[in-house]
Amino acid sequence: MAYQDKFVEVDGLKLRYIEEGSGPSVLFLHGASLGSSADVFLRNLGPFAKAGFRAVSFDLPGFGLSDKPDKQSVAQQRNSIPKFIDAAGLGKTALIAHSRSGGFAIQLALEDPSRYSHVIILGTGSLLPLQTEAQVGKYEAVQARVDKEMAQKEPTLEDSRKLLQADTFNHALISEQDVAVRHSRMVGGNFIARQERQNHDAPAGTAKPSKPLWERLTDLKLPLLMIFGREDRAHAGERAELLKKMRPQIDLHIVNGCKHMVHWDAFDDLMRLGVPFLKS
Repeated sequence: MAYQDKFVEVDGLKLRYIEEGSGPSVLFLHGASLGSSADVFLRNLGPFAKAGFRAVSFDLPGFGLSDKPDKQSVAQQRNSIPKFIDAAGLGKTALIAHSRSGGFAIQLALEDPSRYSHVIILGTGSLLPLQTEAQVGKYEAVQARVDKEMAQKEPTLEDSRKLLQADTFNHALISEQDVAVRHSRMVGGNFIARQERQNHDAPAGTAKPSKPLWERLTDLKLPLLMIFGREDRAHAGERAELLKKMRPQIDLHIVNGCKHMVHWDAFDDLMRLGVPFLKS
């Protein structure tokens, strides 16, 4: 299905979103890597709509087809989420958050649980305990190198394909349209916005909270479901197993044959687990 781009205004910025269906609202939140946008959930909106939900996905400020703020920051992106919910008239909303947005979803749900009905986390490594300090350092060094390389020159279509392949276990899921859409969200103004984010975001390892966010997961006052890929980067499978042992009360699932694009590789698992969870 081809979705019509819709826009609402938040803090003077036009934010783009796509949606399908009616019923209780479910908001899909994309991650922070170059090229991320509402479009990464194109295959998920329809099935959730058929299951009885108003399924919505939007481009965070500075991503996709949304306007870019003069000064981008992680806090500004996170705070745009409840403002978007109000502007789009979603009401009390379930959050399905991928990658970095999983941290946003947990922070927002802890701050104001009355606004949200459920939280589903997909592949958010920052919500997992780290096994060793050496692992932390290695992960941050790799991430910093990738970020630096990505900020130096606009990616080609082939670069876009390779990035999708790196994040997806089953490469047969990646269509030429997926590659083309991803590439279109990685170049031009989006590439410039990415470069500016590199300058404005705090460098890795600074201003860490006194208590890691994963230690606060059991403080949530609303239902939480977490799904991770066994083969995801940064030892996510092992660390998810560790979290299951440390916090057995958390509803956490680890899917084999699944990397970072959990909502692609583990599409069936997300439907099987997510729909009854959201209806509970």
